[in-house]
Amino acid sequence: MREKITKVKDFSIKNIKWIILFVLLLIILAIVEDVFEKEIMKLDIMGYALISSLISPSVTPVAIVITNLGGAIVVGALTVISFILIKNKKISFTILLNVVIATILNILLKNIIQRPRPDDFRLISETGYSFPSGHSMVSMAFYGFLIYLIHKYLKNKKLKVVLITFLSILIILIGISRIYLGVHYTSDVIAGFMISVCYLIVYTSLVKKYIIEREDKNESKNKKIN
Repeated sequence: MREKITKVKDFSIKNIKWIILFVLLLIILAIVEDVFEKEIMKLDIMGYALISSLISPSVTPVAIVITNLGGAIVVGALTVISFILIKNKKISFTILLNVVIATILNILLKNIIQRPRPDDFRLISETGYSFPSGHSMVSMAFYGFLIYLIHKYLKNKKLKVVLITFLSILIILIGISRIYLGVHYTSDVIAGFMISVCYLIVYTSLVKKYIIEREDKNESKNKKIN
């Protein structure tokens, strides 16, 4: 009995990311089902009620700045900058490819599901479909992948913690800003985050297997030759 429990525990630890992927997919499918039935969920009502309590003339400009950090212009500019500045072009290419795939995936899902945006409480104008939130998906994909790279490559532990914490908070704030500004339902944002987490699990696994591990092997071979 103990051996079976140990095996199950070892299997779970070894495959934790795939277990998380499976659980998140189930939750996403449940949310999508409600969206297709054109339901405004309790989650949407509760989320907006909570966040809308923060609405004020002083907070709104801050929310707009934060939401722009997850927008196409800023994310696109940061992607180009990273492509130029990062010496390892394989890594910089993975950052670019990541944003392109996440953006295309979001556009496809929006056009398949075609959920109208909330229109009663908008503080800014916005076009296009609502589900899943593009800002939430792309910011989670872009900044989330940066977190992965920082965790893997940055040796300074204190700086690593600071950067990962900052980027994690930024991702959450971008999602909250979309609800605050009235351009997305809470379920749009949460689903956007979940979809990108699922996507990142697959993407980082592929990057690790076909780019990072191969590069590490090449480096070790070069060291032996030298």
